[in-house]
Amino acid sequence: MAKEIKSAPAEKFDKIIELRNVSKVYNGVTAVDDITLSVKRGDFITLLGPSGCGKTTLLRMIAGFEEPTKGKIFIEKEDVTDLPPHKRPVNTVFQKYALFPHLSVFGNVAFGLKLKKVPAGVKPGKNGQYTKAEISEKVGAALKLVGLSGYEKRDVNTLSGGQQQRVAIARAIVLEPKVLLLDEPLGALDLKMRKEMQIELMSMHKNLGITFIYVTHDQEEALTMSDKIVVINDGAIQQAGTPKKIYDEPINAFVANFIGESNILSGTMVADYKIQFCGAVFDCEDRGFNKNEPVDLVVRPEDIKVYPKGGANKGTLAGRVLSTVFKGTYYEMNIATEHYEFTAQNVDGRAAGSEVELKIPPPGIHIMKKMRTVNEFVTQVSGEDTVEIAGGHFTFINTRGFSKGDKVTVRVPFDKVNLTDSEDDGVIGGNIGQNLYKGAYYQVQVYTDSDEDFFLDTTDEWDLDDRVGINIAADGIEVERYVEEESEENGESGESPD
Repeated sequence: MAKEIKSAPAEKFDKIIELRNVSKVYNGVTAVDDITLSVKRGDFITLLGPSGCGKTTLLRMIAGFEEPTKGKIFIEKEDVTDLPPHKRPVNTVFQKYALFPHLSVFGNVAFGLKLKKVPAGVKPGKNGQYTKAEISEKVGAALKLVGLSGYEKRDVNTLSGGQQQRVAIARAIVLEPKVLLLDEPLGALDLKMRKEMQIELMSMHKNLGITFIYVTHDQEEALTMSDKIVVINDGAIQQAGTPKKIYDEPINAFVANFIGESNILSGTMVADYKIQFCGAVFDCEDRGFNKNEPVDLVVRPEDIKVYPKGGANKGTLAGRVLSTVFKGTYYEMNIATEHYEFTAQNVDGRAAGSEVELKIPPPGIHIMKKMRTVNEFVTQVSGEDTVEIAGGHFTFINTRGFSKGDKVTVRVPFDKVNLTDSEDDGVIGGNIGQNLYKGAYYQVQVYTDSDEDFFLDTTDEWDLDDRVGINIAADGIEVERYVEEESEENGESGESPD
């Protein structure tokens, strides 16, 4: 009896791309910070984040246009870190289509095919390249896929923006890449055309069956099109998951604020399934926090029930409607309570000026670990009573006898950082990177020129990218002697999770 031959089991997670501890530094500024990421074959992955967060740099490193400062990039388990773009099984579509104005639609799409050597197993034409008939067949198929059959002889300069974008996509897919990289490809289109192209791209992805990696700062695009979203900020991954997971369960305040409309507040976990905020205790569905641990929380506008004051339905918080706007399928209301101004979305609107009660059911409250509770820097003492922080020398109260050059850990509470309108009035300067409303105060993130960040709590609202000065009172700087972390035994180190 012949022995049955069993095939090897398929991999549970078929990774077509792996990034391992990838970083990119430009002139001392970190654009991508130690990113580890796996991309499943055939998925539509979106890299989502604000301008300057590092998403395009990450895409360009996958494409081969940028070389990582450190880390490795693998495509189909092959190390391609040092391979040039033309030797990688990927192709890129840019926001600026980069079409050849002197070539027709056919000429633009066929350009890469005329240079490409035929793969193994395919009968080559002259000089090992595709024949004219093969090129014509492939170009025709690509144009059909993007809805441009019959446009072969058209001048690209006579096409609309959406049509030019389709030509750029056809030029990329005609080379049959295993991964298609798209760098904000719809950014130059008007709103109506962007919506149409979103549907087109989703259809192309389904028909082609290849992996798409898409870069955008548009959260709606990401939520609409993606199998998986990777949210990036400050060059680091904040959260990765399905659109529903990221919308319903953001991991931190940045993600909650960036994805969809949100009410973001600070609170205290008084016990499992109990959270205190806005002067009241609410039931929630979260547990596992320390007792009385400070946390952030997010409440989506659609999860807030708005009832008339004194009616049959009761709420936990009393408020007053500041404004009501009809949005088609719902009313959006801004409602002031004693501690916070909520945005709520209900199918029933309440008139501006009316007194209401707000109810937030437990599933509508999502609890998040605070990203950071204190500013912390590893640095050195720069003088008898000064310490270097982010390139500046700040005065501190030296009660422990530190000497110049001592390596120390510095901690600065959020409420001890003061901003000035003029950079010249601060010890150092920086730019406002985030400004998060949290009720009684704003939580502000400031990017300094030394690539280090400050967080602070303030009642003042600052505009994004404002140039400011930074001061810290001497009694707001806690300095401790730096203690080296113990190295792993036998030289072993932990491995970053995917």
